[in-house]
Amino acid sequence: MSCSEQQPVRSLSEGSSDELMRLSIDVVAAAGQNIGFLRNVAESHWLHHTHVLVEAIRRYDELWMPLMSDLTAESGKSPMILPPIDIEWVWFCHTLNPAAYRQYCNSRFLKLIGKPAIFNQENKEYAMDRCKEIWIAKYPTESFDNESDSGDVHDVKILELEYLLEEVSKQRSLFTIFSKPYMLELVYLIAAKNRYKGFLFMLQRFANSCAAFVPTLDILLLWITHKSYPTAYALDVKEMEVNMEKVIQSDEPVKEEDLEKMKKLWEKVFDQPYEKAGCPIICNSDGVKPMIPWEITDTDVNVKYRPLLPRFLLEVKALVKQTPIMKTLQTDVSKEFLRFQLLRCHRELKMNNPLSSFKDSWKKVVHLYCEFGTKGMVVELRRKGGVCIKGSKVVESKTFMWNELLRAPSITLEGVVGQRLRVFVSITPPAQAPYLLKSVPDRVTDDSGAMVSELILKMNQYRPQEGRWLSRTVLDHAGRECFVIRMRVGGGIWRRGTNKPTIVKWEDRCLEIREGSWSYVVGSIGKAPEKVIGTATPKRPSQEWQASWSFSTGHELCISTSMNFKIKTSTSTDSQIQLLKGRQLQYKNEGKEEDEEGFVTIVRFTEENPGGRATGLINWKLSAVEFLPEEDAVFVLLLSTAILRSVTEMRKEDVGSLLIRRRLKEAKLGTRDWGSLIDLEHSLKSDYVKPWYWNAEGVMAREEGDYVTKRYSAEECSDELYKQALFG
Repeated sequence: MSCSEQQPVRSLSEGSSDELMRLSIDVVAAAGQNIGFLRNVAESHWLHHTHVLVEAIRRYDELWMPLMSDLTAESGKSPMILPPIDIEWVWFCHTLNPAAYRQYCNSRFLKLIGKPAIFNQENKEYAMDRCKEIWIAKYPTESFDNESDSGDVHDVKILELEYLLEEVSKQRSLFTIFSKPYMLELVYLIAAKNRYKGFLFMLQRFANSCAAFVPTLDILLLWITHKSYPTAYALDVKEMEVNMEKVIQSDEPVKEEDLEKMKKLWEKVFDQPYEKAGCPIICNSDGVKPMIPWEITDTDVNVKYRPLLPRFLLEVKALVKQTPIMKTLQTDVSKEFLRFQLLRCHRELKMNNPLSSFKDSWKKVVHLYCEFGTKGMVVELRRKGGVCIKGSKVVESKTFMWNELLRAPSITLEGVVGQRLRVFVSITPPAQAPYLLKSVPDRVTDDSGAMVSELILKMNQYRPQEGRWLSRTVLDHAGRECFVIRMRVGGGIWRRGTNKPTIVKWEDRCLEIREGSWSYVVGSIGKAPEKVIGTATPKRPSQEWQASWSFSTGHELCISTSMNFKIKTSTSTDSQIQLLKGRQLQYKNEGKEEDEEGFVTIVRFTEENPGGRATGLINWKLSAVEFLPEEDAVFVLLLSTAILRSVTEMRKEDVGSLLIRRRLKEAKLGTRDWGSLIDLEHSLKSDYVKPWYWNAEGVMAREEGDYVTKRYSAEECSDELYKQALFG
């Protein structure tokens, strides 16, 4: 039957996908389990040494598979046991080549050896403990764990199993494909299962329609998962085994013509676009640098800071095509266009597309990362010639809310605008992303944390305010106050005509971070929060360093005049840290050398990441920071402030606007919101829809005309006091 004769299946929801194909394994639970397993493999660097893999293959071939064969013969089904990770990894990779695995099993054991379906963590731990008991009883001279070293490797039938060594080595970086945090969300995996069933249905019914079937990321995940349970896979695809050879593997190149045929076939069969948020064609994505460090993480060390709320991102795709009625309408479409806007944040960003650009096939018009706080997307059909000559008016609009999309089947919604255009919107489940914080100037405070002000004096019955501290307010990605940073400058009190504050000793010019927001008394005048959660104290540096700081977090920071850094930790259990000049690793961006001024990358070295992994990026010049949830906010803020303070003293100039002692006006919420969306297609011209560190100066720039006055009150003291304290 040709695909044109097949009536479209209107939905890929749970119910309709069961009619397309039934699977004999819970692929949703299995896929989540496999992502966790692949992550463990990726982090077990010892496992990828050749001598370890050779020993793992020997253990798999000589010990594990015979054991599984015997136990299967005794019980008639796969025993509920799991092997050590090295054997499980070889087993997993072997099953990804179903033909080779089946041939191996049939030649060795005259039957296909299956894998037990164990998805509960408690059951998994029991299965591994039970396996160890059986192993020790059957192989008393063989260690349960892989204890191979490069000088002591068992004689392996390597020529016979050389293909397996190649297969295992080839899959080493498989986790990087599935490392996006939203892929572990149940709603994503359920949607992926339904699309995978649709993919199998197409293979079964329309194998002759395409020379190659190109899977998207979600379908690839479910296909790999399905294959990793060989007996279930063999049963489910028995009637289309030959057709499965047409599926493009993750390491194979994709021809554009094959991809286009795949898209058209999917649209004809299911009346939906093949493209969907979070589901790229992975074969075409190799080597593409991720725009943000957005990975699965188990730890957020910042939950202890109550004012600091996590940041959540989701991917959004919108595709548009004509409706059949569009062709029959006599309206002059040259004056009409489709506009996409976010419901909240970046209201000035208007993505316009002329109606003439939409045809019979789906066209991608929006592809963004959005913060969940953007709420949703508004689609407007507009006609030129509104109130003014250059204006336009809304003909019809439709709103797609993120919350509604999350409750929709396959995390997608479709709508018709003006009876002319079908709009298909898909999102990924929101997942935690790196924190974004910036420190902005605020009023001078006294030793108690109260702002130096006539109002505070009056409230205190004109008792002089003692001490002078430069203060900064830390704002998160949504403009919420979460911390207050203070830098001690002067001591003593101020009285008209008599006393003036004096500069404190160099070693007393400490930094402190307080948790929470200001307690405002009237207007912008208030008191800093009481709780001090971090401090930095200047130390006398050794000869090779120009500045040194001791942090309450247990770290010591040293800085040289050439902007080299050294971080020492007080405990041996801490991971090794390096501070690298400029934007490095995943933050690296092609640009001029001078563009790196102000940037410092935090890199941590652990057993899981011996080559180093960037966990944060600082721009001390602009007091902006980005860091992963596993990196402590207080440590990052102390680093940024201490570097800025030291560079100011070394250069004897105000490089970071420390002399500004007033809260500057922030951009109005909804106009240009820092980090609220990222354009993944580079199709939008605004600097505010790219990662902030690509053009930090432009993103952090103040509103035009928003310059602070130099007329500070006498109580706050003149610039001279602060210049002497800052410039040394």
